[in-house]
Amino acid sequence: MDFRQPSSWADALAARAEYPDAVPLAGGTDVMVELNFDHRRPAALLDLTRVPELRDWSWDRGRVRLGAGVSYARVITELGHLLPGLAMAARTVGSPQIRNRGTVGGNLGAASPAGDSHPPLLAADAVVELESAARGTRYVPVAEFYTGVKRNVLAADELIAAVLITPPSGPQQFSKIGTRNAMVIAVAAFGLALHPDRRAVGTGIGSAAPTPRRAPAAEAFLAGELDAAGLWESRAPLPDTLAMAFGERVAAATAPIDDVRGSAAYRRHSLGVLARRAATWAWNDYGRRPERCA
Repeated sequence: MDFRQPSSWADALAARAEYPDAVPLAGGTDVMVELNFDHRRPAALLDLTRVPELRDWSWDRGRVRLGAGVSYARVITELGHLLPGLAMAARTVGSPQIRNRGTVGGNLGAASPAGDSHPPLLAADAVVELESAARGTRYVPVAEFYTGVKRNVLAADELIAAVLITPPSGPQQFSKIGTRNAMVIAVAAFGLALHPDRRAVGTGIGSAAPTPRRAPAAEAFLAGELDAAGLWESRAPLPDTLAMAFGERVAAATAPIDDVRGSAAYRRHSLGVLARRAATWAWNDYGRRPERCA
């Protein structure tokens, strides 16, 4: 197995073009497990941990540009106030050691339906920045990034450079079902973001379909009902019947399977419960903190 360890972004893109079959290595929390259990034996590894450009985050025209190599631990400590939904998800990832190694970019590259960062990225309308040495940069909405179980739109000569996230103007929530809160693969996960500036609702579903996905019908339903009832302006309590109906529509958007971690019926039911609770929690927060959501 060949091993390449570039020390700059330009060198990383050149190596990717030269070794299109190489597996990019970010935190290694997924790839190394597969190698250790002999589930994967790539022709080459492309270690990106020494590329400084991937380890930074910055503001970019009103968006957070999160480098693909920024760890979950830094998302929690440095971006929790801007991207609380993503920080909530990061807190449920593995152990402290895993959170120090694992990265959002690596989670995207693995494209597992159960990846914890996917639901909050979907709910926030994130955009994935991809780059190749030959064709330059392109931007893919995260909802279009996943193409199948552990598959994505990355071309053979491309790498993930960053994720662009406009911080939602309203509260965010993330929750997941598992045998315990952390160090567990989600049986089901759900992310929600309120966007009161444009009277919209964002959702993200994990571990309940071949790919992470949104629930567009549920989003449109809840946003429309809030608008029709004047709740965006009044910030009155969210009716239980509305939260329940939203949860039912989220559950209907899933396409789960039975596996060793849970049945399809359990996943579908739990997503409905998670969505109902997330909507209620986020709306209560919206009512309590008008200065943050104007």
